[in-house]
Amino acid sequence: MTDLPGSVPEDRAAVRDALVAWYEDDHREFPWRRTDDPYEILVSEVMSQQTQLGRVVAAWEDFLERWPTAADLAAADRADVVAFWTSHSLGYNNRAKYLHESARQVTEGEVEGVEPGEWPQTPELLQELHGVGPYTANAVASFAFNNGDAVVDTNVKRVLYRAFDVPDDDAAFEDVARALMPDGESRVWNNAIMELGGVACEKTPACDAESCPWREWCHAYETGDFTAPDVPTQPEFEGSRRQMRGRVISTLKEYDELALDDLGPRIRVDYAPDGEYGREWLSGLLADLSDDGLVEVDERDGETVARLG
Repeated sequence: MTDLPGSVPEDRAAVRDALVAWYEDDHREFPWRRTDDPYEILVSEVMSQQTQLGRVVAAWEDFLERWPTAADLAAADRADVVAFWTSHSLGYNNRAKYLHESARQVTEGEVEGVEPGEWPQTPELLQELHGVGPYTANAVASFAFNNGDAVVDTNVKRVLYRAFDVPDDDAAFEDVARALMPDGESRVWNNAIMELGGVACEKTPACDAESCPWREWCHAYETGDFTAPDVPTQPEFEGSRRQMRGRVISTLKEYDELALDDLGPRIRVDYAPDGEYGREWLSGLLADLSDDGLVEVDERDGETVARLG
């Protein structure tokens, strides 16, 4: 395979499996993640544009209670749809008009090659719907039909930039995103990587608190530099516990295993076995990493020995 920009690990299967397992183990519950109805997903995508997801839930449920199918929406008075949009503070009333028009196009079969009442199933055909751009079309194809391309939004760019040192270039982000997404799994993959960017890798990262599944490979976690295309200034990080954890991961990548007193000086130059930053401090760091499944710790011949998990 052609070399990718940045530092994408050679074992891409491990990277994929770790992210999908993390997502499937625990993620935010939004009602549109429990459906594969393209109409319901399109409504959620249009509502979510520039609106916080927490506010979208109630509006989405109210909208679908009033107009449960595309045919119901197409038959509605456009003024009523716009009034609903305004009353729920969703902003940009044109989006309500576009959604209403898209429902009419589907109901009347205006997309070439698609029967009336049926939905286009590819990103290309979904863009034939009024007001549906490439991003929204791909999201509906992914989440409704598992037939989309890799999503590359601001959150995904931030994740790839930090994790794999991908340069701030749209073509580079798209190349890496496509290479990482498993074939035929756009639904779970796009949900998972967007969840990673929205929960663990926000502008202020929560790597350890959210058990980010990519810490083992993450360039930012290793170096402590959490800048990104949408994060122009680096958060205070020098000397933090998170930075030290990253150094442990980085150091153990170079060795099969290390005893505590061999590892310590490689993590902090001021490491002293009985000092403030000594065995007790390092043991606590390793215990946290062990709890997260990133490091294994053994007692051998009276010494504590650490290796990557």
